[in-house]
Amino acid sequence: MTGARPVPETAEGRDKLLELRGVTTHYGPIRVLHDVDMTIYPGEMVCLLGGNASGKSTTLKTILGIVGVSAGEMYFGGERADTLTTAERIERGMAVVPENRRIFPKMTVRENLEMGSYLRSDRGAIREDLSYVLSLFPRLGERMGQLGGTMSGGEQQMLALGRALMSRPKLILMDEPSMGLAPLFVEKIFEIIKQVNERGVSVFVVEQNANIALSVADRGYVLQTGEVVLSGPAHELLHDEGMKRAYLGEV
Repeated sequence: MTGARPVPETAEGRDKLLELRGVTTHYGPIRVLHDVDMTIYPGEMVCLLGGNASGKSTTLKTILGIVGVSAGEMYFGGERADTLTTAERIERGMAVVPENRRIFPKMTVRENLEMGSYLRSDRGAIREDLSYVLSLFPRLGERMGQLGGTMSGGEQQMLALGRALMSRPKLILMDEPSMGLAPLFVEKIFEIIKQVNERGVSVFVVEQNANIALSVADRGYVLQTGEVVLSGPAHELLHDEGMKRAYLGEV
């Protein structure tokens, strides 16, 4: 993998794409996230790191509206977003690549990709985006009539990312994209995620594999038991002793 790109020019003064302000969430009486502050600027790739049960997936679900905000606020594209439904957030430009892919197994590759553009009516642009997706993932082009559920895990990850790109999103949310994949395939997927980001799509990656995520991200946050314990430029976190302690539960 190549080193991370330089952090984009000073963020101050730029509009924020996504902002969490003091966000707290609960599962019933159990508090999961506590006073979380996070920001993603347009064009950035930001990773969220942490060990098991740190609150990473809950953060992503909160951004999507699957988990409600108990306290604090969230903004997307300058608009208050924690009061929007999941569908409304997707309409405004969020797309998700879920944990364990979760493609439509009984639909073909083509049908899965078409589902990504379900809310769009710009047919010409949809055809352009399909060509782009197939240029990223030539293997999908060879399997357009194959059922998604019969593909390998790596191919399904390609399909899940391709489906997200078909919505022409402002922000792609990825939940553990390395999970269950062979090391060589993990490297390939992250190279493609980097290419997507370099075309201007903001990316938020929830990931347990810190080394590979920080090698391509601009910035990172580290969660421990639902609280942000570290944040900063990715190249600094990559060599931060505090991050290692956070993974070991010592911060």
